[in-house]
Amino acid sequence: MNLTKIFKKINPKNSIIIIVSLSIVFINFILLYFIKLYKELPTEDELKNFTPVLSTKILDRHGEFITELFTEKRTWIEFKDIPQHIKLAVLAIEDHTFYNHWGINPKRIIKAMIDNLIKRRFHVGGSTITQQLAKISFLTHKKNLERKLKELILTINLEHHFSKDEILEMYLNQVYFGHGAYGIQQAAKIYFSKNVYELTLSEAALLAGLIRYPSYYSPFKNYDRAIKRRNVVLNRMLKLKYIDKQTYQEAVNQPIIVGYVSVPSATAAYFVEYIKEKIEQEFPSEMLYTEGLTIITTLDLKLQKKAEEIINKHLIEIEKTIRSTEPAQCALLSMDVKTGQILTMIGGRDFKKSQFNRVTQAKRQPGSAFKPIIFLAALENYYTPTTIIEDSPLVFYNNGIDWELLATTSDYSKIDFTKLSKINITNEQTFLTNLNELKEKNRIWIPENYKNKYYGKVTLRKALELSLNSCAIRLTMELGTSKIIEYAKKLGISTPLTNTYSLALGASEVIPIELITAYNVFANYGIKVEPYGIIEIKDKFNNTIKSYTPKETIVLTPESSYLITNLLKGVIRNGTGYYARNLGKICAGKTGTTNDCTDAWFIGYTPDIICGVWIGLDIKKSLGKDATGGKIACPIWTEYMKFATENLPNKDFVKPEGIIDLLVDANSGLLPSPNSKKVYIESFLKGTEPKEYTQDIETYSLPQETIEETTGF
Repeated sequence: MNLTKIFKKINPKNSIIIIVSLSIVFINFILLYFIKLYKELPTEDELKNFTPVLSTKILDRHGEFITELFTEKRTWIEFKDIPQHIKLAVLAIEDHTFYNHWGINPKRIIKAMIDNLIKRRFHVGGSTITQQLAKISFLTHKKNLERKLKELILTINLEHHFSKDEILEMYLNQVYFGHGAYGIQQAAKIYFSKNVYELTLSEAALLAGLIRYPSYYSPFKNYDRAIKRRNVVLNRMLKLKYIDKQTYQEAVNQPIIVGYVSVPSATAAYFVEYIKEKIEQEFPSEMLYTEGLTIITTLDLKLQKKAEEIINKHLIEIEKTIRSTEPAQCALLSMDVKTGQILTMIGGRDFKKSQFNRVTQAKRQPGSAFKPIIFLAALENYYTPTTIIEDSPLVFYNNGIDWELLATTSDYSKIDFTKLSKINITNEQTFLTNLNELKEKNRIWIPENYKNKYYGKVTLRKALELSLNSCAIRLTMELGTSKIIEYAKKLGISTPLTNTYSLALGASEVIPIELITAYNVFANYGIKVEPYGIIEIKDKFNNTIKSYTPKETIVLTPESSYLITNLLKGVIRNGTGYYARNLGKICAGKTGTTNDCTDAWFIGYTPDIICGVWIGLDIKKSLGKDATGGKIACPIWTEYMKFATENLPNKDFVKPEGIIDLLVDANSGLLPSPNSKKVYIESFLKGTEPKEYTQDIETYSLPQETIEETTGF
């Protein structure tokens, strides 16, 4: 029997009774549920006196305590003592109808929903200031129906028991402004080292603009973005007629001078800030300071402390040779090769003086530290480690479209001067007379090897070991700059690279963490792993909120990775990275030095750990004569890696199945003859190994320079 037949047999009067009874039960259920929710909400006194007390503990990979994040006790500022321009700035950007609604703004919610649907992501919020106050006071950040209902009840409760001025007062004293600043007074202190009553309109607008996304708009992390956001607030105030045109113009033109964020930790300050930013991208910022989290990081505190000690010692010595009032700056990043877990991060000299993280934010020229990407491209495009390349001077002419090769010799009489006739250069004499001017105007480019030394015919291996600029440029010309850029992007370089031959010399800026990640692909047999700093986040009850695992992408073959690593082992054994031999373990790496020694690099790795070191000045000024990557960055790397690997076995990189080893002539790159003066074992991709033997007439004699003479790049 179905339900329709059952209801037909029920007396109509009984039907009404049943419906009414069910309705009463349902209403009572809803009422009881709302009463339950209401009882779980704070009282008026609890709301007004609320102060977060639960701190977040940050631990290293071994459970060692790094630091603690918490809010300082707030200084409650009464409504009458908060300047009017601060109130108006916040109202303008957060809730300009605050004094006209009853806690909920239906129009704003509908508009936000439409905007979010159009953009297909959560972009605009519809919460009023009263709703925000309800949420930041006692409610959790879980996005579920119960939390939203509690927010609705508490919002109405706030509007019923408090005046609009009282609600705004509570909001301004409790809202989060980033960097641990809760409330307008603490924000004024942290960002501007001022009291709230000392803030200018321009400063007030900047603080108001932080409320929506404190980490994203932080002036400490991105000054230009913060200024644009401030201008949005000021423009909003102008449209709402809170300020006039003249006041607006004065505020927009006022420069902003920010103070310094309180240091969260004497050790690993840059790393702590790095993981805070990562967490704030996924969770509400307030969680870091109020909900008693435990954050287990990838950092090795023992290694971090040693790295900071080594950096400080070396920078003091480096500064004795620098004629500059600017302090020498640094970046050091080490990671687990297999997982990408960050073991050590140093983003600068002193976090108190500069929160700019040079590991993750600086854009610097890599110099010859970029060359392994070029040589990798060569190995994957018909070159082998023993392919012969010509190392001789190059002269280029900028024809207005691209660089055009004029000569492959330092004998300028051999230049085809018909190509220069349009700029009135017709012979060697006029060329030499105008050469400096032509260089300054970027019409003539004569790249040079370190100390202007050239070696004639060399193997691909020797070209990388000695970091020969001429050879790197020739490879780039042969392969094409577009292909080199393609490889750089595949390895993880995101910054735009110049599509010119100067790319071969590392003239395009890169971010240190990206270049180090690119090298890690070589160490990890072609697998790119994204660097990360957090293993697990737990709540105050020790429940796991989120855990993190390596993010892997295969971008190269194991064979190609092994071949470039094998070449980079030679850089340390026979070339510019010779100082790293002091590590006493098998390793691979490359130096990097830019023009005038403004940037010094060394990036190297063992099968277990990769580390990159950069030294320079923020103003991009010379570090001094011969302040090369081999001489000032490599010693820092070596001392750190000796400590980091002291308990690890000295193991070699595993050779893939597709690699074959052969004895070759060091000069010709061919199979050795009885008369070969120097031979060694070279690795090749199977099928690309040399088949011919060295003939006496084809033997090239590489000048036997001392290693110290080749440590420039």
